[in-house]
Amino acid sequence: MRVLLVGINPGIRSAAIGHHFAGYSNRFWKLLHESGLVPEAIGAEDDVRLPEWGLGITNLIGRPTPGIDTLRPAEYLAGVGALRRKVRRWKPRVVAFVGVSLYRAIFAKKGPIALGLQDEAFEGARVCVLPNPSGRNANFSYGEMLAAFKSLAVVAGRRRAAASRPPNRTRCSRAR
Repeated sequence: MRVLLVGINPGIRSAAIGHHFAGYSNRFWKLLHESGLVPEAIGAEDDVRLPEWGLGITNLIGRPTPGIDTLRPAEYLAGVGALRRKVRRWKPRVVAFVGVSLYRAIFAKKGPIALGLQDEAFEGARVCVLPNPSGRNANFSYGEMLAAFKSLAVVAGRRRAAASRPPNRTRCSRAR
């Protein structure tokens, strides 16, 4: 596994149909394709195909909610323990946290967070932060989201860095 994509918890529609990032306004699957992480357009129902491209997907917390407001600290704590075990078992090169809030919760970070590759490691894996692709997330434009997903594709070895990018640069734009 090259990349393990980690969401915070399933939304109501995802839980109802049994597939990740299934909300009608969620742009996750479009971003995966347009960034080059997957070679063809796929949807939530195709999440079982992600291993074909060296990708895995999981949630930190298994309980579905319409938002994250009702998630409890104990659920985060239990989720981090389970995620650590998954990462040790599957040994992805990169763990991509899908959502700045998720990254903040796991690493106890405050203030602005840079999207893209981080300095921390998680159980030996490199850490990347992606914006939450939910249609309810107004913190990032689609272009900013796509740039972050493209940055992950570069780190994961799925695309080449742009010729104008300085050598050895793997960071995306700064989060607000």
